[in-house]
Amino acid sequence: MDIKLDATGESRRKMSETQALVPLAPAELPPSALYSQSLASLTDLYQLTMAGAYFESKTMHRDAVFHLYFRNNPFKGGFAIACGLAAAVDVIQNFSFSGADLKFIEALNGNDGKPIFSKEFLFYLSELKLEVDIDAVREGEVVFANQPLVRVQGPIIHCQLLETILLNIFNFQTLIATKAARIKLAAEQKPVLEFGLRRAQGFDGGLSASRAAYVGGCDATSNLLAGRLYGIPVKGTHAHSWVMSFDDELTAFEQYAHVLPNNCIFLVDTYDTLGGVAHAIKVGKWLREKGHKLDGIRLDSGDLAYLSCAARKMLDEHGFEDAKIYASNDLDETVISSLIDQGAAIDVWGVGTNLVTAADQPALGGVYKLAAIREPGGEWRPKLKLSEQVAKISTPGIQQVRRFYLNAPAHDSAGSEPSFLADMIFDQQSKPREAMIVDPSDYTRRKIIPPQAQYEDLLLPVFRAGKKVMQLPDLEAVRAFRARRLAGFHPSIFRLLNPHQYPVGLEVGLNKAKMELILKERGLPDD
Repeated sequence: MDIKLDATGESRRKMSETQALVPLAPAELPPSALYSQSLASLTDLYQLTMAGAYFESKTMHRDAVFHLYFRNNPFKGGFAIACGLAAAVDVIQNFSFSGADLKFIEALNGNDGKPIFSKEFLFYLSELKLEVDIDAVREGEVVFANQPLVRVQGPIIHCQLLETILLNIFNFQTLIATKAARIKLAAEQKPVLEFGLRRAQGFDGGLSASRAAYVGGCDATSNLLAGRLYGIPVKGTHAHSWVMSFDDELTAFEQYAHVLPNNCIFLVDTYDTLGGVAHAIKVGKWLREKGHKLDGIRLDSGDLAYLSCAARKMLDEHGFEDAKIYASNDLDETVISSLIDQGAAIDVWGVGTNLVTAADQPALGGVYKLAAIREPGGEWRPKLKLSEQVAKISTPGIQQVRRFYLNAPAHDSAGSEPSFLADMIFDQQSKPREAMIVDPSDYTRRKIIPPQAQYEDLLLPVFRAGKKVMQLPDLEAVRAFRARRLAGFHPSIFRLLNPHQYPVGLEVGLNKAKMELILKERGLPDD
C-alpha cells in the first residue's frame, strides 16, 4: 500500500530526520510539588473562628484527639480503599500562614464592620508550627465504615485547623481509589485506563483523581501531567477530530500509521464502526509489512457487546489475533460487568467521567470528630457527639483499629494471602477486655474472635510532634500493597449488588464506655 504524506506531514518527517532531538529535561517538580506551598488558608472560615475563640478564651493549650472516618461504605459496596496520605503529608509538612494569608485574614470583618480577629491572634498564626501526632492507615489499605482512617492528636487549635484540608484530601481520593478498585474487579483484572481529565472537577481534581485511580487499580492514565508528577504510565489513542480532519477515514488511518507506526490504536466509530475496523485491518497489513504492528482498535459508541465480537472475528480472520479491542463510552463497573456477562470481546477498558467524578456517589461523606480532650497535665476525658440517629453518634476515646487474621500479614511477603476475620475498634488507653466486637449500628450483634487469631494494628505513626516519622512507600509499592490486601478478603465483599458486610465493631469495653457516656450526656440512669 502506497501511503502519501500531505505537505505538513512530509515537512515534519524530514525535520525529524535532519534535526537532532533536544534531550528532555528531567521533571523540575517532585511529586509533592503540587502542594509545596502552604495550603493553611485552604479551610473553612469556621475553623479559623474556632481557633480564634480557643486563643482568646485561653483554652488553646488543651490537647485533643480527633478521628477522620466515614459512616457508610461508598457506592453501597462492601469496602473502600484508603487514599490521600501522601498529599496530606505534603500539606502538613508545608503548613504555615503566609504574609498574604494573614493580610487577607486581618481584613475580615464581623457583622458590626469590625475585624473578626485580634492582632494577637494573627501574630500567633504567623508563628504557628504544627506539633501534632498523626497516625493513619497506609495508602491502599482496605477500610470500612466507622473505623478511623486518621487520628490527629495535639493542641486543639492545631487539630482544628487541619480538619477541612484532611477531609478534602481523604474524602475525594479514597472515593476515587475505591471506584477504581470496583471497576478493576468488575473488569476481571483486565487492563483499565483512566481517561477522565477533560471531565474532572478542575486540574487539581483531575490530578488527584488520576493518582487515586492508579492506587485503586487502574493501569494507566491519559493525564500527561499526572504521568510526569507521579510516574503513572500514560496511554492514549486519537480522537474523532483526527479522522474528521481528512477527506476519508482510510486516509486518516494511513497518515497516522506513517507518522506514529509504534502507537497505532485506531478509533473506528467515527462513521461506520465495522467499516472502520476494515480500514484499520487494511492499514494494519501495511504496518506489518513495514515491521510494525497494529496494536488495536477502539470502540467509543454503539452496542459494545455486539460490535466487539464482530470486530474480534474480523481481526482474527485477517491474522490480527494479538490486536486488542479497547472500549470507552461512559463506562463504569456496572456496565463493564454487564458487557462481560454478554460475552463482549473487549481487552482494555477506558473509563473516564464515571470514574473521576464518582458519578453515582460524588462525595464520600467522611467526618472529623472530637473524641477526647485534656487540660495540660491532666487526664484524658472521652467525648462524643449525640444524635437522634444511632449512626451519627460518634465514638469516644483514643481509638486504634486492630485487624484479626489467620495467616501471615499480607504485607510481609508478596505471596501471602491472609484470611482476614474482623476489625476491632478499641481505646488504646486500655487493653481490649475480650476478643469480641459489637456492631456499632446494632448493639445486640456481636462476634467472637477465634483464640488462635493473630492481629495487626492499622493506624501507624506518621507524625510525632509535627515531625514526619513514616517513610512513605513509592506509588508502585502502594499499588502492590492494595492488591495484596484485597486478596486477603472473601470475594463476597466485592459483589456489586448486596455485598457481604465484613465484620467491623467496637471492643466490648469501648462499647460499654460509649453506652455509659451516652446515658450520662442524656441524663439517664445507668442500669
